[in-house]
Amino acid sequence: MSKLRPDYPRTGRSGLRRWLPSWRQLLLLATGSVGVLTVAAVVMYIRTDIPKDLNAFATQQNNVFYWADGTEMARIGLVNRQDVPLEQVPEQVQWAVLAAENEDFYSDPGVSVKGIARAFYRMGSGGDTQGGSTITQQYVKNAYLNQRQDFSRKLDEAFIALKLDQQVEKQDILSGYLNISWFGRGSYGIERAAQAYYGKDVDQLNASEGAFLAAVLKGASLYDPALGGENRARAVERWGWILDRMVKIGKLSAEERARYTVFPEPQAPPQQAGLSGQTGYLVDLAKSYAQSHADISPAQFDLGGYQIYTTFEKPRQTALTQAVQDAAKNLDPEHRPADQNVHLGAASVNADGRILAVYGGPDYLKQGFNNANTVNVPAGSAFTPLVYAAGLDQGVQRERQGPRAPVQPTTSYNGDNGVDLQTPEGPYWARDGKKAKSANDGDRNWGPISLRTAVEQSVNGPMQQLGMDIGLDNVRKSALGFGLLPDSLGDMTPGFSLGNSTPSAIRLADAYTAFGGQGMRTDPYSVDRISRNGDGLAVERPTAVRAAPARVATEVDNALRGAVKDGSGKEVGQAVPGAAGKTGVNQARTAGWFVGYRGAVTTAVSLFRMDTKTLELLPLAGVAGAAPTTPDYTTPAGIWAAYMKATG
Repeated sequence: MSKLRPDYPRTGRSGLRRWLPSWRQLLLLATGSVGVLTVAAVVMYIRTDIPKDLNAFATQQNNVFYWADGTEMARIGLVNRQDVPLEQVPEQVQWAVLAAENEDFYSDPGVSVKGIARAFYRMGSGGDTQGGSTITQQYVKNAYLNQRQDFSRKLDEAFIALKLDQQVEKQDILSGYLNISWFGRGSYGIERAAQAYYGKDVDQLNASEGAFLAAVLKGASLYDPALGGENRARAVERWGWILDRMVKIGKLSAEERARYTVFPEPQAPPQQAGLSGQTGYLVDLAKSYAQSHADISPAQFDLGGYQIYTTFEKPRQTALTQAVQDAAKNLDPEHRPADQNVHLGAASVNADGRILAVYGGPDYLKQGFNNANTVNVPAGSAFTPLVYAAGLDQGVQRERQGPRAPVQPTTSYNGDNGVDLQTPEGPYWARDGKKAKSANDGDRNWGPISLRTAVEQSVNGPMQQLGMDIGLDNVRKSALGFGLLPDSLGDMTPGFSLGNSTPSAIRLADAYTAFGGQGMRTDPYSVDRISRNGDGLAVERPTAVRAAPARVATEVDNALRGAVKDGSGKEVGQAVPGAAGKTGVNQARTAGWFVGYRGAVTTAVSLFRMDTKTLELLPLAGVAGAAPTTPDYTTPAGIWAAYMKATG
């Protein structure tokens, strides 16, 4: 018996060497481990059965969206799927997919050992399991398993794929894969994808179009050009790479590749019925929130069966839409050039972050982009309350390396027009080599003026200098704290304090909720809860955060109440008692705003003109027949007041 005991600790050795195993012991351990793993793998392979039932694509349902009161708002989707035999898929289209996903498909055993090892490594290191799967494995995942990313599902996928490869012809596996894969735009299967992107049957596709469809297999949310310029750039790059791979593996001649130099631009996605008017904008917002804050992939969403309960309140939505449409009756684009390409957007947000109503445009089916969720309309002087809040909170530094001094609502600034703007180091020199100067509306000189009065009367100069004294980087940090998105913030120049940033109406309304909420705010959200076939799903909900100290919020609130009492928005105050708000115009006079609140509801309304081809903003002078001296915020302020009066 003693001879069977391992010589460990090792006899005849001393010190550390006594505890180090010999090479024979290491070899024995490795051989034993491989043997155990091999036996385990064989047992798992034998015990693995290929499921008899495919995932039931055909039994899926519409996604149903509900108003905040639980009544139905819209239904969208049915799975768009149609099987076709493999012989109807052009061979070059088949090879475009194989070149992109699995060029060794016809020779591999159904699994990729390297891919599985890489997937396990990624899971072990906290990453995902994407990439490295053969087409057989992807088919198994889509046809038989769920989309969960863990060790158990990955093992099931590998063993089923191995067995499937032994029992099913490769052509049948490829056919099944092409017929159930998700290509985006609600399309499952390459036949419906061909219709969705090119309006033709799959047998009419060429290699170039096939290469694009192979690209979107990697993720339509990243490669569908209709979803944005970055998507298109990714799609073009991957399309070209796939064609080059086809040449490399001998499935496309160099001569034919040379003919495909122009990206095969897919057609625009069709609009779904039932999304006319404002409904489509609301559905888009809720769908986007659901996919980014619940465990729902775009592919799963397209399968349907979800019930999405939104935060949108139908009476408020009706009132906001009516207020905008009534104002739009004053536009006459056929007879007044200034009324052409005019856009109105509005968003109403509760203090707890719920988006209550949105006006995105005249009709979602005619204009797909949402005016309330824009990324290119400057906030103008509607941004200045955020600068004021930053000053009250952080104080100012007027001398280099000097102490920061507190700021009060009564702190006096020079309100004259054309005053040199100062930094702690001296005058601010603009890019044109000249000293930057303050610029008041109408070039008016106000003389010494308190900061609170400057906010109330919308006097630009003091706000510009206050921003310089605070430090524009500090103002930027404060704006981020109020919920403005980093990509929407403008250049760090004196114009930053006058609203060269471009927050959406949704985000700007949400930022203002902090002023009436003692400094607390919550990120805007549009989905209250989600269920699927009666089972609730977890949805991330934003939590309240502090944007400013309560004392600061109170002082800004006082200024905004003064603005609608005796300041630039006094017409609103006369129409809506108890309101607080701020007008907004940018220096180029291409955007007009009114942002205000009464009670817990804040609403932002924007007006802008935009060249639909270049997306360049156009001057607002003369819109709705207004005189040249009429403020550009007049129409937004009127819409805001009409909406508030209608909602009580």
